[in-house]
Amino acid sequence: MAMTVRTICLAILYEGEATGYEIRKLSTEGEYAYFVDASYGAIYPALARLEDENLVTARIEAQDGKPAKKIYAITAEGRRVFIGSLFDRLGEDDLKSEFLLFARFAPELPQSLVSQRINERLDQTREMIKELEDHSAKDVAPADRWVLDFGLTCMRSAHAYLVGHRDDLIAMARPEEGAAAAE
Repeated sequence: MAMTVRTICLAILYEGEATGYEIRKLSTEGEYAYFVDASYGAIYPALARLEDENLVTARIEAQDGKPAKKIYAITAEGRRVFIGSLFDRLGEDDLKSEFLLFARFAPELPQSLVSQRINERLDQTREMIKELEDHSAKDVAPADRWVLDFGLTCMRSAHAYLVGHRDDLIAMARPEEGAAAAE
């Protein structure tokens, strides 16, 4: 089984029961968002398939004054399948970046815009570093510490590269009067 939305659902449930909403939040915005691209629309179908395959179970829990919620739990077979999937050869990391596409065309753009985008990216990397440092400050398991430290190293390296080479990219851009007009 490749690392997919199914894998992320099983990973989250491996650590304990969760609602579909909680799984969605963890896999799109939370700590699991860093591992596999899991869109909102893919999570509920994946959970339904996992339930059909008896890899997870679901129970309905009533709530006072709110709609009932469906709580998922991993089965023994789901645990076995999840751990088994970790033995599969890993795919390559998927780095896609709108910023890098933008940077590739810096020579066609005004220097002020290139400078602005670099500053925005620097702000984003600082924010990500802070977020990872906040997670890292918590008492976490050794494997989680390793993963957080890896992420911090990558983000700090990206930040240092941007700081150290920002002027190079800006210099490639066109002076304001020679820049291509946006249409």
